[in-house]
Amino acid sequence: MKVKVCGMRDPENLKQIAALQPDYLGFIFYKGSKRYCQETITPEQLAELPTTIKKVGVFVDETTETIVEIARNYKLDVIQLHGHESPRQCQEIKDAGFEVIKVFSVDDRFVFENTLLYERSCDYFLFDTKGEAHGGNGIPFDWELMRNYLSPKPYFLSGGLNLENIKHLDKVRPKPFAIDVNSGFEIEPGLKDVGKVKLLMEKLRVQS
Repeated sequence: MKVKVCGMRDPENLKQIAALQPDYLGFIFYKGSKRYCQETITPEQLAELPTTIKKVGVFVDETTETIVEIARNYKLDVIQLHGHESPRQCQEIKDAGFEVIKVFSVDDRFVFENTLLYERSCDYFLFDTKGEAHGGNGIPFDWELMRNYLSPKPYFLSGGLNLENIKHLDKVRPKPFAIDVNSGFEIEPGLKDVGKVKLLMEKLRVQS
């Protein structure tokens, strides 16, 4: 199972987390987020990351032109869309040469069939808890709901993940392609607890 650590915004913290070799690192380019990175992280700092780590840019209801411009400037590998983006916009970004993750906010009323519209235009889906903020709410959702997901499209599981509940990831069906961790591994918004992330990586390696 792959690991994505999202919401990086502190340069020194970024180096420390990158040294643990997660598969993905996420950078939020949405100004409404407490983890907005563009004022603190430079393209040069991302260029120093190991090539084994994919760089993910997170956007919310942004224009395709702006997303592509930022993505090329920061040399991002993956674009994560966390708003109301259409399948057409996902395809535009994919056609520009980036992998695309489309986020869906899940509660007990979520209709998984809605993801079918995005099957062709996205590489991955990400399922997060429905909350007030666009991610990073720290609220877990009922993983039993994932049994209603019948698509073969690989997905990232997010939503209130921490060192306690990751012990039960092996019960989630269908099995996630990756997990996306954020607030459950933070000292404060945008500053990750290096010790906790290290424990996470160790636990998952043992489970695999």
